[in-house]
Amino acid sequence: MDLGLKDKVVIVTGGAKGIGEAISKLVATEGGIAVIAGRNAEDNEKTVQAIKSAGGKAFGIQAELGEVAECRKVIDTTVKQFGTIHAVINNAGVNDGVGLENGSPEKFMASLQKNLSHYYNLVHYALPELKKNKGSVVNIGSKVATTGQGNTSGYAASKGAINALTREWAVELLPYSIRVNTVIPAEVWTPLYETWINSLPNPKEKLASIVSKIPLEQRMTTSEEIASMTVFLISAHSSHTTGQIVYVDGGYTHLDRSIS
Repeated sequence: MDLGLKDKVVIVTGGAKGIGEAISKLVATEGGIAVIAGRNAEDNEKTVQAIKSAGGKAFGIQAELGEVAECRKVIDTTVKQFGTIHAVINNAGVNDGVGLENGSPEKFMASLQKNLSHYYNLVHYALPELKKNKGSVVNIGSKVATTGQGNTSGYAASKGAINALTREWAVELLPYSIRVNTVIPAEVWTPLYETWINSLPNPKEKLASIVSKIPLEQRMTTSEEIASMTVFLISAHSSHTTGQIVYVDGGYTHLDRSIS
């Protein structure tokens, strides 16, 4: 299926690793220009070169997205380089373990700054270009906003807010035909997930326990499966879809796990 993304300029935050990398590569495969924004310039460049080696188009911008000025820089640099923006995919974030009991008010606010603020800031600054193009926004959320997890108040609050902002922006941006949706992963095998599993006392047993509770095929979701839904949602093939929170999780969040 041709998604009609040829030469469309798509910002992907955290687009150099894991889910973000899969999204960036699929944008490029579909003929779009993947603008990868993230804090690690070396990681950004590695993914940019991988995309270019495969015949795609990509560009990296080093940015500390928790800072307002850095978000403005991402938008200004993209427009200067490519003339416009067609879509923003907000993906960057980290489950940083700032809980209620083990955290602090200062750490909680820092977690919101790191995991939530740039979603708003980037779309705010990109809005003039998105209006011109009847563009789209996809926010990558987390099942934690629905299920809770424990000991991660900052991350859970951020992801809950992202779901709310998706619905809010979908309403506010109706007059401009800008579509806004969220994709919710649950258990996805990424480098960060692998690091977390390996930090546990019995990583193999814990992983097997998690996988056994994923209803569809008792397997982890892949980054490529998240990317496929995300890129579909910025394409013209989803032209009448907005304000939706789409779970790509093998039924993990909503189906009775006893069936597996």
